[in-house]
Amino acid sequence: MGKLKFKHAELSEEIKKAISDMGFEEASPIQSQAIPYILEGNDLIGQAQTGTGKTAAFGIPILENCEAENRQLQAIVLCPTRELSIQVAEEIRKLSKYKKDIYVLPVYGGQPIERQIKGLKRGVQIVIGTPGRVLDHLRRHTLKPKSIKMVVFDEADEMFDMGFRDDIENILNQMPKERQTIFFSATMPKEIMNFAKKYQNSPKIVKVVHKELTVPKVEQYYFELKNNMKTEILSRLIDIHNPKLSLVFCNTKKKVDELVMELQGRGYFADGLHGDLKQTQRDKVMSSFRKGNIDILVATDVAARGIDVGDVDLVLNYDIPQDEEYYVHRIGRTARAGRSGKAFSFVAGKDIHKLRTIQKYTNTKIIKQNLPTLGDVEEKRMDILLEKIRSELEAKEFSKHENIINILLEEDYNSFDIASAILKLYVEDNKKDGHEQIDLEKINNGADLGMTRLFINMGKKQKISPRHIIGAITNKTNLSRNHIGKIDIYDKFSFVEIPEEDTNKVLKGLKNYRIKGKKMNVEIANPR
Repeated sequence: MGKLKFKHAELSEEIKKAISDMGFEEASPIQSQAIPYILEGNDLIGQAQTGTGKTAAFGIPILENCEAENRQLQAIVLCPTRELSIQVAEEIRKLSKYKKDIYVLPVYGGQPIERQIKGLKRGVQIVIGTPGRVLDHLRRHTLKPKSIKMVVFDEADEMFDMGFRDDIENILNQMPKERQTIFFSATMPKEIMNFAKKYQNSPKIVKVVHKELTVPKVEQYYFELKNNMKTEILSRLIDIHNPKLSLVFCNTKKKVDELVMELQGRGYFADGLHGDLKQTQRDKVMSSFRKGNIDILVATDVAARGIDVGDVDLVLNYDIPQDEEYYVHRIGRTARAGRSGKAFSFVAGKDIHKLRTIQKYTNTKIIKQNLPTLGDVEEKRMDILLEKIRSELEAKEFSKHENIINILLEEDYNSFDIASAILKLYVEDNKKDGHEQIDLEKINNGADLGMTRLFINMGKKQKISPRHIIGAITNKTNLSRNHIGKIDIYDKFSFVEIPEEDTNKVLKGLKNYRIKGKKMNVEIANPR
């Protein structure tokens, strides 16, 4: 099945408009395969990693099948954690932007149940919830399942790993027999397949198969940063590496337009390429890029297909692509015809999980680098200027400027001071304005961005392994193993990285926790 272009898909105009507002042009592989099957009313088992667009794969069909005039519950989505429930609810709300009278409600533990009961009483068509809280509402009869047409399980393997199997079974037994049942999971162990068979009717099975990917010989690096730092760091990298041509990739049309405006505002020769441009406009932009009239081309994956420009020195992933194939296509735009090239990727927050998936499936090493400082930019500018001065001195073509120097020498200024003053004027006249001061101290040291590094008073001598630490965290909190970062185990102590927002929850959960009979002491690690 080929890739689905949203504007050509058999979807309502309201959904197409919302997708367009979100900036997406083309469906991801899981969306291309799953959406048509679900719209036809089939049960489905979908296997795809996190970050491949699964939410829209079931969210779009849910919205297309929802009756706005009926305020009874019509679809329920079960998620392993409150964080995922909120995230899924937000995305479905964005997709329903132009669908009038469609109401979405997330229900999860940790939020007052009274607030959720009020929301359910007002009437909602779509509920996104964690198994425990959904069961609670079913027991109280505040959630009425009789009109439900579709039940979706997001990250089913995580729910099974977290011990929700009995809860899921209990929920399914209360659902109407005539319904559509959808399972999405990153892995499909036998337990889930056998379980699904009990509750599904001839399901379609969809897998996002990873192709054997040949990665081009390109130097690959990544930077961890915050989203609001991306444009500044991009500007610094362009100034430091001074590429002849560079290609910057964004995931959405909207971001392409925003970034082009920002770069032009900073004085760079940049233009954008995406699916909303007419062919004549695309040809004009590409012609300017080939001729070097613009030296930064910002593009979406769809628009960049077929770009084959020989002099691209630098490819930059402003956004991490959802699909590892896209990553390979992107970085392959440099190092053409045996030339060398560099590819940089910006990793913000949970993008680190996508980057790890890319490294795994491309079997390639992407090296972390410290963010460039303003000092690095200044140093590079001086290097470039020195080269220019040496070239002029070699060429000896400055006779028409000698008269100014002679006037200054006659006024008793020495040649060293004159040269310094001219250099100062040149540097100030050619200085690019717009570089921002940003604090790199936290980013360049310690834990990965968005993570907290915890110290544990046990190590190899106590026969502690990563699975003991993962087990302790997943048992005592609702964190999944995917959210647990790097684990370093030394002789007498260990370190583990967890998401910043979950720090207090983990510290509280592991208080007085015992491994092999010994009390575990956990605290925030000192900076490296």
